[in-house]
Amino acid sequence: KQSKKKIRQLTIQRHHQHNTKATLFSTDTKMKFTLLFASIIGSAAAFTSRSSPIATSRVSASSSSSALSATIAVFGASGLTASECVYQALKEGDKVVGLTRNPSNLVIPKGSGGSDADKPLTDPNLTLIGGSVTNPADVAKVFETPIDGVIVALGGKTSDVGDTMLTVGTNNIMAAMKENGVKRIAVVTSIGAGDSKDQAPFAFKLLMMTVMKKIFNDKNNQEAAVESSGLEYCIIR
Repeated sequence: KQSKKKIRQLTIQRHHQHNTKATLFSTDTKMKFTLLFASIIGSAAAFTSRSSPIATSRVSASSSSSALSATIAVFGASGLTASECVYQALKEGDKVVGLTRNPSNLVIPKGSGGSDADKPLTDPNLTLIGGSVTNPADVAKVFETPIDGVIVALGGKTSDVGDTMLTVGTNNIMAAMKENGVKRIAVVTSIGAGDSKDQAPFAFKLLMMTVMKKIFNDKNNQEAAVESSGLEYCIIR
């Protein structure tokens, strides 16, 4: 109930059969995960049939998680939203290959981890790789395992990761996807990015134009790269 109260507005804009944008006016990581997971997983047929919509529900296909298991790549795996994705995907019986600069930072999330929250997140179906998305060689390691879909939930201060990490890293990921025949990508950006600029609250717009100007330039370029990639994408804000 509390998470529902946090959601003030949710708009879905479907541009064509495979590509979707979802603007979520909330920082609730569990809800973001739901949208990310729906866009990547869909039904079991979603990975074999290009005619399947990107946000098809996994639940409607079958109640058997083993029959619908997939291998999901999560970039930025130790972040708040990404760790929720990793945790819940593993709980669904899926395999996860994660890339993060700091593997030791991946812990069970507070959102759904209950009493186990903040404990190290380990699982036989989890492969965790230390590296940077700005290094194509590190990104390539993820795709040494056959991947069904990709979640990109990158973050970090520009002072630590640079002014173009989101765009460069996402381009590296998408290049590796194309090389390995992976079609589906879900990308977490932010309210205010891309064509959601006018939907941001006034106070947040001031931040976007001042102290957060560099990061939003990067987010805008990241979204533009995804939209022009030719991949089946879902952008989550």
